[in-house]
Amino acid sequence: MTVLAHFESIVTYTLPFLFVLTLVVFIHELGHFLVGRWCGIKVDAFSLGFGPELLHYIDSKGTRWRLAALPLGGYVKFHGDANGASMADEDQIEAMPENEKAVTFFGQPVWKRAAVVVAGPVANFILAMVVFSGLFFINGREVLSPQVGVVRPGSAAEAAGFQPLDLVVEINGQPVKSFEQMQRAVQSSDGPMTFAVQRADKVVTLTATPRREILKTRFGETRVGILGVEAANTPASWHKETYGLTDSVEMGASETWFIVTSTGNYLRGVVLGRESADQISGPIRIAEVSGEMAKLGFAALLNLAAILSVSIGLLNLLPIPLLDGGHLLYYAFEALRGRALGGRTQQFGFRVGITFVAALTIFAAYNDISRLVRQVIH
Repeated sequence: MTVLAHFESIVTYTLPFLFVLTLVVFIHELGHFLVGRWCGIKVDAFSLGFGPELLHYIDSKGTRWRLAALPLGGYVKFHGDANGASMADEDQIEAMPENEKAVTFFGQPVWKRAAVVVAGPVANFILAMVVFSGLFFINGREVLSPQVGVVRPGSAAEAAGFQPLDLVVEINGQPVKSFEQMQRAVQSSDGPMTFAVQRADKVVTLTATPRREILKTRFGETRVGILGVEAANTPASWHKETYGLTDSVEMGASETWFIVTSTGNYLRGVVLGRESADQISGPIRIAEVSGEMAKLGFAALLNLAAILSVSIGLLNLLPIPLLDGGHLLYYAFEALRGRALGGRTQQFGFRVGITFVAALTIFAAYNDISRLVRQVIH
């Protein structure tokens, strides 16, 4: 491969990946930072990346804003923290005068600490909603009519009596306006569904039970409901919709919620053994998909950033020590007991959390490498 080809590869995959990851991490940590400042907590450092410092700036309140060499995450270090994982430096805090303890993270009442912790994931959800809303407002969207073009032989749709040219107008009593909306409803189904279908000059009611099958996605394979119909994909089937600000915000919130529920259902399926875990991806796959989206345009790359932002927000809410959800679990125990868990208990929990996160990272890397190997072989 020539030097020029290497450079093009870096531009194609690395730069879009860094843009997406940096945006998502920055917004997450900014959520912690802003609510921490609002709660009167002193912030010692705001870091994008880990490892050796490349650049830094110290603001008027003494916060060190730093850009580090390893751009695979970031952290906010509050006063009194032992590290970027918000573990207390108990010896340092104990030696502080009372007025200094009052501006540490651990000197705050439990509700303030909980607010600071939950602000990171919430910021991720807000970023997703803002991006989706902006894309709907600026670009609108191309909508494919929910009209059946092909009914696959032997499918759930054939068994239910679907016919070509049927126009789906309702699913389970809810209006349907696009083929994508119908697909999403079917894929997330887990039982019989009732379809109101416009057929010629009458409305027909059909009942179908989508079959759970493996569907290949950009991130791997997942088990979804399949009805067995294809859209009537003709020029007349498509139309462009544009939206005002209110409708765009509503649709942005709806899109964010859809990804939250879809991701949550997938994670629950993995835990229960109903879903394959090969969709869990790491930096290699995210870089690959970022490059693919960048080729489609900046809007597609922003859309990926919004999806990843929701995933990061949900992952951080898992009740695992070291993650934000683990901190919230500790604070819930503290609120119920009236006092914090013991230092040894918390340290043990953090070790378990570190082990889990390390294992998840290794597993995601294994998935990425395995996928690349399969691509090379085939």
